Amino acid sequence: MQIIKPAKHYDVIIVGSGAGGGMSAKVLADAGMNIAVIEAGPYFDPKDPVTRTQMKWPYESPRRGSSSKRDFGEFDMAWGGWDIEGEPYTTTDDTEFMWFRSRMLGGRTNHWGRISLRFGPQDFKAKDRDGLGENWPIGYEDVKPYYDKLDKLVGVFGSNEGLPNDPDGFFLPPPKPRLHELYYIKAARKLGITVIPSRLSILTKRLNEERGVCYYCGQCNRSCDAYADFSSGSCLIFPAQKSKGQVDLYVNSMVRSVSTGPDGKATGVYYINKEDRQEYQLTANVVVLAASACGTARILLNSKSKYHPDGLGNSSGVVGKYLHDSTGSGNMGIIPGLLDRKPSYNEDGVGGMHVYSPWWLNNKKLDFPRGYHIEVWGGMGMPSYGFGMNLHKMAEHLGHKAGGYGDMLRDDVKRLYGASLGFGGRGECIAREDNYCELDPEVVDEFGIPVLRFNYTFSDHELNQAKHMQETFAELLHEMGAEPMWPAPGKEDNYGLNKPGEIIHEVGTTRMGDDPRTSVTNKFQQLHDADNVYIVDAGPFVSQADKNCTWTIMALSWRASDHIVEQFKKRNI
Repeated sequence: MQIIKPAKHYDVIIVGSGAGGGMSAKVLADAGMNIAVIEAGPYFDPKDPVTRTQMKWPYESPRRGSSSKRDFGEFDMAWGGWDIEGEPYTTTDDTEFMWFRSRMLGGRTNHWGRISLRFGPQDFKAKDRDGLGENWPIGYEDVKPYYDKLDKLVGVFGSNEGLPNDPDGFFLPPPKPRLHELYYIKAARKLGITVIPSRLSILTKRLNEERGVCYYCGQCNRSCDAYADFSSGSCLIFPAQKSKGQVDLYVNSMVRSVSTGPDGKATGVYYINKEDRQEYQLTANVVVLAASACGTARILLNSKSKYHPDGLGNSSGVVGKYLHDSTGSGNMGIIPGLLDRKPSYNEDGVGGMHVYSPWWLNNKKLDFPRGYHIEVWGGMGMPSYGFGMNLHKMAEHLGHKAGGYGDMLRDDVKRLYGASLGFGGRGECIAREDNYCELDPEVVDEFGIPVLRFNYTFSDHELNQAKHMQETFAELLHEMGAEPMWPAPGKEDNYGLNKPGEIIHEVGTTRMGDDPRTSVTNKFQQLHDADNVYIVDAGPFVSQADKNCTWTIMALSWRASDHIVEQFKKRNI
């Protein structure tokens, strides 16, 4: 196949437009650079009335919002999912890894929960506490200036609480708790569980002239036409296009590999245009990979050459290894005090939790080494078929089957609506070398690119943590006088532990470190093997922490991008 090479040469090519890629585009454009951003999916703007699903009623859908192709419902703003036609991945016999991909400008930031937590000082040096895994080559003090700038640029609501491993920041006013959250607060505090306002990147106060303020539609997963919640496209890439530099977007473009020269350094990327199915090459002085932890690992492993026979950046053999995802387990119950609710308490709110519980215990006294936080959901959100309200199961607690139609059905719905409350535990998994992704030697996608094969198992650390989650949830439900919706999962069900990858927080495939023999990038996320290649997704993470990873992806991307600017100024690149 002939490779088409455009005449234009860029300062930087960025592969991926999600959290890391968008942040890098904004920083580099502000520095006046000419940039190409390559995205595997189509262009997307939350304001576009053609694709917008925000503020649509369930009856506007033939399936009442139920899934057709979108895994989280037809109105959810994620184009892609666990299974994408023509883009398979494989697993080894004992693996159930689930890889979620969002093919659109802005990537997964268009539908995520906007939970924006800083890693704490202990999270970067966890090995010092329990001897497991490795410490990061950087500490909280290295990342704090970028967390601070991120708070001010993007906006995050919350409160300063003085918790040592859940650092304070620059917060917008948090929304007040809703009724179901007041029940949670009362029960949790009786049990000695810390509860604080959530920290979500949603604007409760005007930040600038380009973005509006949240108007409490509760549909952040549909992406926001006011740009009040954070999405990479609307909050980073669009402003970057108006900045000092030049930003060219290449959408519907699937990157196959990084091209390299005779010195082993990157010269650009090869990609397939999904519309004409032709292969193209773009050239640049620097390549920034932000295709997600697994997506970037795949590109590197496919970037083989005489200089890099095992894949670009893989002289250590570490690319793809130490893959890990957040642990997850959940439960829910019906609160009798919330039956037959009258709309006497304001239930307006953001599309996510108003309060949560950061890790509150000392792991030295427990049989698992790392902690978890508790996410809370419930209330009177927009009804949507198949999501959030199992009427028939809930009606069993009323002593009869749910009505099929008419007054009986309406009475059951009115009585049960808003009476459920659920918990989701999200915890830290230990990074292990034997959890990894690699190239499948026999399977390619529809573009002829070798796909990833996953190998992943849980250890007793994760199982014991999930067991503790379920015990905690049972205590909370009991304290609220709630009836569990189902028996708590036991050992035979792995205590309800979500499948690996299912929480969509995968990290660690291109871990950073000082030693090129045991790591892929240095502390500035620069490949040891090719110093003009940077990785700004979650691949360089050494460990996950018990926090969502997006805020740290963006802070580290900003830090790495500043390093790129500095290297250009010094003419090292």
